[in-house]
Amino acid sequence: MTKAIAFQGVPGAYSDLACRAAFPEMTTLPCTSFEAAIDAVRDGSAALGMLPCENSLAGRVSDIHHLLPGSGLYIIGEWFQRVEHCLLGVRGATLADIKRAHSHTVALGQVRKILAELKLTPVVEADTAGAAQLVAEWGKKEDAAIASALAAEIYGLDILQANVEDAAHNTTRFYIVAPNRQEPNPRMPNLMTTFVFRVRNVAAALYKALGGFATNGVNMTKLESYMINGQFAATQFLCDVEGHPEQPALRNALDELSFFSTEVKVLGVYPQAAFRLTQGNAD
Repeated sequence: MTKAIAFQGVPGAYSDLACRAAFPEMTTLPCTSFEAAIDAVRDGSAALGMLPCENSLAGRVSDIHHLLPGSGLYIIGEWFQRVEHCLLGVRGATLADIKRAHSHTVALGQVRKILAELKLTPVVEADTAGAAQLVAEWGKKEDAAIASALAAEIYGLDILQANVEDAAHNTTRFYIVAPNRQEPNPRMPNLMTTFVFRVRNVAAALYKALGGFATNGVNMTKLESYMINGQFAATQFLCDVEGHPEQPALRNALDELSFFSTEVKVLGVYPQAAFRLTQGNAD
């Protein structure tokens, strides 16, 4: 079995950073797209995949919601990666030298303060690490990148200023996926279950379908809806809840959900990340 973990992006991307932080013993496998990362896990090129599903500032990663249910892969864990943007320049450059900041459009939107402070022109690139790679190749002191410290290390750039993001809570959540289901023991505490479902086309179907979670005391942490095949009348929901499907409360809730749904598909049962438990205790 390969010891690689696949991610979408180039070396130094935040997904790469998440892979290295979660599985330091594994080799990271960069892929050109989410589909390619999923394929790498399916064909055995990688043992695991690290797929971003939502960001605390940018919201959900819609591609994952569409691709994961039909991928044949299973969620076996979750990982939360703090996004710490750095302003990167070529060796010897200073803040006074740079005129342009290159990065992914989302990242540029998260560093507006530093852009305004230094009067930098934002330039959109395909991704953060790719921007760092380009800046390194150009070798111009006028061009800088907004990317991770890992990207600076990989591409030989200087960190001109660290933690330039506007919001300190900028965090991305990832699903860790594998080709085989790895369900934990139902008696384990602090478990999550992720599933998708489609409700029947009848009045109040969604209200009735979700009622079982409330009456059984199941905590729902995520509920996302999205169209299927571009049809406005065909809606699928992706849901994260606390618990294991074999625990009585969640089993009863899923039974009630199934009664009002045309399809219910569990994508994975996995331990909650330590980050989630810490956040839960912060209140």
